[in-house]
Amino acid sequence: MLSAAQIHSEAWKESHRAFCSEKFVEQHTIENQEKYLHKEISEGKDLYILIEQKPVGIVSIKDDLIENLYVLPSEQHKGYGTQLLIFAIQQCNGTPCLWILNNNEKAYSLYAKHGFALTGNTHRLSDTISEIEMKRHCEQKKFRY
Repeated sequence: MLSAAQIHSEAWKESHRAFCSEKFVEQHTIENQEKYLHKEISEGKDLYILIEQKPVGIVSIKDDLIENLYVLPSEQHKGYGTQLLIFAIQQCNGTPCLWILNNNEKAYSLYAKHGFALTGNTHRLSDTISEIEMKRHCEQKKFRY
């Protein structure tokens, strides 16, 4: 769990630093993210960790909802996010869905490349930031690693 919390902490900080206050970003310590992940598991989410020589990424899934897909910043652009996403899609019995921040172009690009499309559903978080829902609308292909 500590490795998963470290991945979550480092990747979350990196992805949110540009638009969150430094004080808020720094609250996402390994210890706080470990508590967060324990809470996620207690709410019925399955948490998976990808290990390639060392732990490099995580993803959580509940029913058809994919969440907490994070890859260590130093390990990004090596295909690990795609591996985690494909694995997560395979765990879903129905239509996989997920939520991303409206300013997260990297996430949007990854998910769109794998058949996810915007649904039009949003959750407003602030004056400038919203979460937007994406669902997978193409035929699901089964990949094996």
